Amino acid sequence: MINKNKQNFWIAMAFLIVPLIIFSFFVVLPVFKAAVYGLFKWNGLGPLTGPNAGRKTQFVGFGNFKEILTDPIFWKAFSHNVKIIVLSLLIELPIALILALILSSKSKTNVALRTVFFIPYVVSEVIAGTVWQFIYNPQYGISTTFIANLFPEGTNFAFLGNPDTVFNAIFIVVIWKYFGLYMILYIAGLQGISDDIREAAAIDGANPLQLNWYIIIPLLLPTIVVTLFFCIVGSLQTFDIIWAMGKGDPVNSAETMVTYLYKFGFKRLQMGFGSAIAIVIFFICVTFNAVYQRLTTKK
Repeated sequence: MINKNKQNFWIAMAFLIVPLIIFSFFVVLPVFKAAVYGLFKWNGLGPLTGPNAGRKTQFVGFGNFKEILTDPIFWKAFSHNVKIIVLSLLIELPIALILALILSSKSKTNVALRTVFFIPYVVSEVIAGTVWQFIYNPQYGISTTFIANLFPEGTNFAFLGNPDTVFNAIFIVVIWKYFGLYMILYIAGLQGISDDIREAAAIDGANPLQLNWYIIIPLLLPTIVVTLFFCIVGSLQTFDIIWAMGKGDPVNSAETMVTYLYKFGFKRLQMGFGSAIAIVIFFICVTFNAVYQRLTTKK
């Protein structure tokens, strides 16, 4: 028995060694290097250390991290990520769940509607952002025409140019883009629930609302927990749509942590500062993942 256990162990290690090498090369090593870069003031255009290092390159220790945590723009970006998380949990996921409950039965109409709702997720974020820029165009956009008919006077149609409306306008696009994914996940979970349970509940006199609230949704809880994880982690990493629809401007009104990182790390060539931002985001994601794993594995 001991020899067989050892044999199984080495077989498992043989299968795991290649993924472990790939994971180390593409995840562990970049995180480690970013942590090192974050300790320097560095523009990324020359060696980090040594006699050939750039004149502006210098070791600053935790100075970059201190500057990040005292920068009001970073906290504004962080608050926008939190806002995306909260609104996604309160609006996006419930919409996806309701549609999944409606479209879970197998019919040609439901299959067609599932496809229609899932198509936005397949579309590239950059393409989606560009298309919605035309929709929001203050001169000839569809939204402009529609709202102008409802409110002929006194309406500012520059939704992406107004600091008061740009975040909400982009969040509408986020919902449109991603709710189809969660809907499909919920439908997959619903298809794993036996029809016998539904029939037994109907025989006991449960109406559709009671069936869904007291039986179907509790049985769907494992899928809901997974979508919560995807939703929160995705919200922390929101970048493409916001960058395509205005780069987080005007006046950082739609800034997120990743757009904040990109502006400093790549646009302003402050690679050391940008690497420090990446480590902060990484730490936030890892902390959430640890808490999530702790809470879910407890049950």
